[in-house]
Amino acid sequence: MSHSNFYIVGVGASAGGYQAIWEFFSNIPPDSGAAFVIVQHLNREYRSIADKLLAKHTSLSIYWAQHNQPVEMNAVYILPENKVITIRNRHLYLRKRLPDEKINLTVDIFFESLARDVKEKAVGIIMSGLGSDGAHGVQAIHHYGGHVMVQEPNSTVFNSMPKMAINADSPDFILPPASLANALVKCIGININS
Repeated sequence: MSHSNFYIVGVGASAGGYQAIWEFFSNIPPDSGAAFVIVQHLNREYRSIADKLLAKHTSLSIYWAQHNQPVEMNAVYILPENKVITIRNRHLYLRKRLPDEKINLTVDIFFESLARDVKEKAVGIIMSGLGSDGAHGVQAIHHYGGHVMVQEPNSTVFNSMPKMAINADSPDFILPPASLANALVKCIGININS
């Protein structure tokens, strides 16, 4: 049986996003049958320990995304510092974030590539953060038939990214992180007992 057509879930976040991400993944089953790519705004200069922190909240396999890496089910891929990530043919591609890219649009860039690559098997989730990154990306995901979910703004530390995504698009769900996880499980048919 081929498993090449599984859902790929992009999770976009910035300031205040850690807690939301942890709460979300605490409610995702380890044998979900989906893959997850976390695109979080990270400081260019400091080594993140996001993988170690997330590991306390999920038993999914966790990787720092690497160039030309195939995406596999039941795994989480995290964008490294100072990188921009895209996906093509279900492989991740990284490049260095350019010095003149002052405004961080890594979520938009990844979501737009995800929409083109897996179309209706794409899910875009926007969580806590400052700015408007992700607002264009969620439109692309819906355009290609995928699902869009947004953290309920009142449950965020910083609500501008969720609010901008809501204003730009009509999300399928607007919920707190744990409820987003539960909605995802139902929405894409994840079988907890599979």
